[in-house]
Amino acid sequence: MALSDSATALGARALRIRWLVRAPIGIYRAGLGFVFGSRLLMLEHIGRRTGVRRYVVLEVVDRPAPDEYVIVSGFGERAQWYRNVTAWPKVRVWTGFRRAVPATATPMSEQDSARALERYARQHPRAWQNLRATIERATGKPVDTLPMVHLRAA
Repeated sequence: MALSDSATALGARALRIRWLVRAPIGIYRAGLGFVFGSRLLMLEHIGRRTGVRRYVVLEVVDRPAPDEYVIVSGFGERAQWYRNVTAWPKVRVWTGFRRAVPATATPMSEQDSARALERYARQHPRAWQNLRATIERATGKPVDTLPMVHLRAA
């Protein structure tokens, strides 16, 4: 069942509320990231201009191997975290009971991203339908493909 139009609008609005989007970061930093299961992770990255550590919680689109994650940038290449990992690919990952695991972030090609998104849509059709509607509402643009990043733990 897809989200109603009002639920999609609420979700799109929530993506623009900084304190709400950042709330899970405190949970991960407290060592309680396992409550989010394996579909989310917290990414620590370095600001490309400031050199300051930054944190963002993202959805895991795929797990090609036990120490690998594919994450998606719902706001495209303009997302700050995406721009930061493109400039500085050494990151750390929190997921489940794993904390601050060193990893390398590699932006995926448009073709590889499209294939990963197709797999995600097949494996999680309802989640994809809701996520797509929310992203399209938040950005005002149709989602044909989204930039993705492959994380490989060291």
